Amino acid sequence: MKFFSLSLAALVAIFLAFTPQRGIAMDTSMLAESPEEFFHVSFGDLQEELEIVQDEAKSGLLVMFETKDCPWCVRMKHTVLNRQAVQDYYHENFRILIMDAEGEVMITDFDGNDVTTREFSLKAMRVRATPVFAFFDDEGELIARYTGALKNAHDFLLLGRYVVDGHYKSIRFSKFRRENQPS
Repeated sequence: MKFFSLSLAALVAIFLAFTPQRGIAMDTSMLAESPEEFFHVSFGDLQEELEIVQDEAKSGLLVMFETKDCPWCVRMKHTVLNRQAVQDYYHENFRILIMDAEGEVMITDFDGNDVTTREFSLKAMRVRATPVFAFFDDEGELIARYTGALKNAHDFLLLGRYVVDGHYKSIRFSKFRRENQPS
């Protein structure tokens, strides 16, 4: 019985640790089936991914660069990217890929070159810390980039809105986020 009480207490603590912050305007408490559902399946051809973005009239391509030992990447997946509201918004507006910044998987970059994910991450994208969220327009031009974990689903939804609504053209995300915090 003592084990059951401790297990129940542990489950409650885990549940409370993963519930979203107060003040989020949209209901971001509902969990999706899996954080991995956030990402689309890719065959590693970024030119083809751009064609899909164009065909589906998406705002752009989002690539999350991660490493296997990145605690902030795990945190983002299990506290933000697993929210149904986040997945719905981003799927509506972006084609979403995940890329191992230290990986040896071969991909075709935006220029048609075959490179490893490590080469693309380090040389083309200059990824030095993870996670990195890189937003590309439908021509493969980098239009916005955010390095690090965001604290909650509300802020990640703001990042998406920042790109979709074109605010990246005139204001830094940090200022946009400050101006759009719930009161």
